[in-house]
Amino acid sequence: MWLTPLSAADFPSVEITNGQIRARLYLPDGNKGFYRSTRFDWSGMIGSLEYKGHNFYGPWFQKIDPAVYDFNYDDKDVVSAPFTAGIGPAEEFNTDGKALGFDEAKPGQSFIKIGVGVLRKVDDSRYDHSKAYAIVDPGKWSVKRTRDSVEFTHTLSDPSSGYGYVYTKTVRLVKGQPRMIIGHVLKNTGTHAIKSTVYDHNFLVLDGQAPGPDFTVTFPFRIESTRAPARDLAEIRGNQFAYVKTLADKDRATATIRGFSDSPKDYDIRAENTKVGAGYRVTGDRPLSNVGYWSIRTVLAVEPYIAMSIEPGSDFTWNLTYDYYTLPEKK
Repeated sequence: MWLTPLSAADFPSVEITNGQIRARLYLPDGNKGFYRSTRFDWSGMIGSLEYKGHNFYGPWFQKIDPAVYDFNYDDKDVVSAPFTAGIGPAEEFNTDGKALGFDEAKPGQSFIKIGVGVLRKVDDSRYDHSKAYAIVDPGKWSVKRTRDSVEFTHTLSDPSSGYGYVYTKTVRLVKGQPRMIIGHVLKNTGTHAIKSTVYDHNFLVLDGQAPGPDFTVTFPFRIESTRAPARDLAEIRGNQFAYVKTLADKDRATATIRGFSDSPKDYDIRAENTKVGAGYRVTGDRPLSNVGYWSIRTVLAVEPYIAMSIEPGSDFTWNLTYDYYTLPEKK
């Protein structure tokens, strides 16, 4: 069965604005939601975000096909698998590259994907986030909306694995500023410690521009990379990731970004496009634990990770601040 983004208006969503930014957020819904697979957190998927005539988020694929693994191409379109089809600053939680409690679970038993629900382990094969697992219990979602914010709360308890939590994500547009803050609180209500990382995939589709020399991504530190991009596509220039050519066809420019310290000040990333004259900056209030980079002809994505360890009864908070802006006109 094919699903095209042209039907995106049919998915449950809400629109928020602060007079400068206008954003559309999809709502968690196991039957009708835009995202219903088991990789990304179901809350806070942003279908569009407009500022001064520029649109920063939206589908980077033209079709979704369950028969595809991860993503692929047909004659003219990018085709995504359902579990990969996140948009905007989509978030994913991982524990040692797996889901919470996956290693402890035996085949047939349950494990946890934070922001998704209780999943079932099928066999002894390794965990694969690009695989749809059966959802045993989706937990309970509640949503509170104001004119300029949406609060998502996910409550989940799985006595069989010993894990439980209350996870709250608030997406808020700051009054009088082109700024969005995504605040998080994860409270451990289970009997086991929650040890996890979380990253924002930051699917940037700025005005539909293909990643290329008009784009520059800047970090506050000199980049060291254990996996540099292909030289004919992109290169690292000091503290910047820059493109040598415009990505086309099946080009894929990726990298692992290193060089950051243990200070939250290094969670400060800018992506700008000089052709359309716009960009965004994201800062975090927790130290980076990893940074990935992925781009194809329709999207570029900087993936900053943070790590957490939460004892039973305790909680963990983190905030991400997104500033959207235009660049000075060229003279």
